Amino acid sequence: MDDDAFTDAERAAVYRCIESRRDVRREFLPDAIPEAVVARLLAAGHAAPSVGFLQPWNFILVRQAETKAALHAAFAHANAEAAALFESARADLYRTLKLEGLLEAPLLLCVTCERGRAGPVVLGRTHQSEVDVYSTVCAVQNIWLAARAENLGVGWVSILSLDDLRAILGIPEHILPVALLCIGRVSHFAGTPDLERAGWRARLPLEELVFAERFGAPWRDEP
Repeated sequence: MDDDAFTDAERAAVYRCIESRRDVRREFLPDAIPEAVVARLLAAGHAAPSVGFLQPWNFILVRQAETKAALHAAFAHANAEAAALFESARADLYRTLKLEGLLEAPLLLCVTCERGRAGPVVLGRTHQSEVDVYSTVCAVQNIWLAARAENLGVGWVSILSLDDLRAILGIPEHILPVALLCIGRVSHFAGTPDLERAGWRARLPLEELVFAERFGAPWRDEP
């Protein structure tokens, strides 16, 4: 076997990591994350693929209680606005959901995208202008999976005004905040996603989402 080939056990571990990853909101423990582990997570993010090798990301580490409190207040305001967009029973269910762990997680991480890092013309972005943002999301996913391998939970907080996020974290206007992550040790990893357990949405069957050759064409022949 080639030296760079994965063993069966290593391959199984990768798939287990992917399948057991969860968006964590409520199971955080107060334990500090060792700096060596934080460094490994950041290295995983920095190893993400990026169009044109742009590497458009920056990472802001947040540990101070005052900053967390400001972010939580901004979330609470945005969350109240979001709840008002749903109707009747859906709104009631929404208000029962815990959608962040900003105060509980020992570490918050904001991942940003510096869209002009390589100038106005970027290899691979000439016809699809958003690929630098997609590349940054790949960095987020790398961090998420690396955190799961480190037995750390991660929650992505998206119910937050970007203007508030910029103001609280001092992010320049030309930098795009992409993800605010809550990271920490957790009491356990749930067997199914929180929103699925709460009855918000069910996981879609993969077979309904895959097509062959053309959009809408069956992936597999009907039995």
